[in-house]
Amino acid sequence: MDPLREFQLQQSRRHFFRNAGIAAGRIALAGMMLPPALARAAGQARPHPPLPGLPHFAPKAKRLIYLFMNGAPSQLDLMDYKPKLAEMYDKDIPPSVRGNQRLTTMTSGQSRFPIAPTIYKFKQYGKSGAWFSELLKHTATVADDLAIVKSVYTEAINHDPAVTYIQTGNQIPGRPSLGAWLSYGLGSEGSDLPAFVVMTPRWSAKRDAQALYQRLWGSGFLPSKYAGVALRGQGDPVLFVNDPAGVDRQTRRDMLDALGKLNQLNLARYGDPEIEARIAQYEMAFRMQASVPELTDISKEPKSVLDLYGPEVTQPGTFASSCLLARRLAERGVRVIQIFHREWDHHGDLPRDLPLQCRDVDHACAGLITDLKNRGLLEDTLVVWGGEFGRTVYCQGKLTRDNYGRDHHPRNFTVWLAGGGIKPGVTHGETDDFSYNITKDPVHIRDLNATILHCLGINHERLTYRFQGLDQRLTGVEPSRIVKEILA
Repeated sequence: MDPLREFQLQQSRRHFFRNAGIAAGRIALAGMMLPPALARAAGQARPHPPLPGLPHFAPKAKRLIYLFMNGAPSQLDLMDYKPKLAEMYDKDIPPSVRGNQRLTTMTSGQSRFPIAPTIYKFKQYGKSGAWFSELLKHTATVADDLAIVKSVYTEAINHDPAVTYIQTGNQIPGRPSLGAWLSYGLGSEGSDLPAFVVMTPRWSAKRDAQALYQRLWGSGFLPSKYAGVALRGQGDPVLFVNDPAGVDRQTRRDMLDALGKLNQLNLARYGDPEIEARIAQYEMAFRMQASVPELTDISKEPKSVLDLYGPEVTQPGTFASSCLLARRLAERGVRVIQIFHREWDHHGDLPRDLPLQCRDVDHACAGLITDLKNRGLLEDTLVVWGGEFGRTVYCQGKLTRDNYGRDHHPRNFTVWLAGGGIKPGVTHGETDDFSYNITKDPVHIRDLNATILHCLGINHERLTYRFQGLDQRLTGVEPSRIVKEILA
C-alpha cells in the first residue's frame, strides 16, 4: 500500500491536530459548509475507489464470484476418482497411509478405520478428460472451462477454524475476509451497489448445518465499509430497503442530509474513520433503495437464460437464484460476490444427503459458467468453487454397501477455478490411491488466496494494512506461491 495513503487513513485526531495544527480545523469547517448535494456529487461517481497504485499490474479478472460449499464436500465422491478402492471395501486403511496424522475426536476412538469406496459412477468429460461423478453431471459439461486443483490442503481440522482460515487467512477470528481485502484494495466499479455482496441460500440435506458467522465476510480491522453486505433470500433482499408508509423519496433524502451534517460535525471533532464509513454506508443504502429492486427483478430474463440455471432459479433463496443474481451483480460492477451454500458436512448418511446438495448446486454452477461465457463476462470474471477441507476415505460410524459417512480431512481436497486469468481444461495436483495424501503439486490455502489476488492484479505481499504494529496481509507472513501452472 502507498505509505502516504495509509498515513492519511490511519492517523488519529490527536496525531492529526498535533501535526497539522488548527489549520486542519478550518479545512474541516470548509468541508462541512459544502452543500449536501454538491458533497454527494463529488463522491457519487465511485464511492469506493481503489487504493493508489492498485491494481499492481494489469489484471486478468475484474471481479470474483466465490461459490463456497460450507461444510466440506467429499472429493472422493465428486472429482477425485479412485477406482482401486472398489476392491478394498471394508478393509482397514493401511497404517503406512494414515501415518501419525491428526484425527478428530469424532473418529479417534474408533477401533477400526474401514475403507468406504464411493458408490457413485465416474466418467471422463470434454477434451481435458477430467473425471466427474454422476452427481455433477451438469458441472461436467463445462469441464473444459475449468482448472481443477486436487491437491489443496490446510492445517485446520474443524469447521469454524477451517472456514475462518480459508476466508480470512488465519484460524483466529478478527481478520478481514478475502472479499473485504479486495473491496479495500480495488474498490467498486459501480456506485449504486456495494463492492462486496454475500448470499446464503437454503440447502436440501436432511440435517442441521454448520453455523455461518458474519466475520466470514467481515472487515476485521479494516474500516467497516469494506465488509460484505448480505442479500436475504426471503422477504426484502435487504432489511428496510423500502421506506415506511408516509415517507417519500425526498423526505428520506432530507433526513439523510440532516444526519450527514451531524456526522460531519462528529467526524471533524473526533476524526474517527468509522464515522466516515457510516456516512458512506448511509449514502449507499439510499442508492440501494432503487438499485436492489431493479437487481432482483428477473422478469425480463429470457427463458433460455433461466433454463441454464435449472428449475429452481425463479425461487428466491435457492442456490440457483443466487447464481443468477451473482451474474446480474457482476454486470452491475460489484467487485466480489460470494455464495455460501451450507450443509456439506456428511459424517453419516452421505448417500442420502450428498445427492441432495449436488442437486442444489450442480445445474446452477454449470449455468453460471455458461451464462458468463455467452455474455463475454467469463474472460474477466474469476469463479472459484470449493470448501474448507476434504473428507476421509475411511468410514465414520457403521459401514454398509449402501451407506457410509466421512470425517474431516484437511490433508487434501479439491477446488475448481474458471474464468479471468485461469487456464481452462487442466487438472493440477495428484493424491495417492486413497485420496489421503498429496503425491504431487501441493497447494496450500495461502497459495490459493495468493493466486486469486494475482488474477485480480494484486501482489499479495504488497496489499497490506498497518494494525497492531504489523503490516497485515491476507496471506500472512508464511511463504505463499502463485499457482502458475493453472494460469492462462
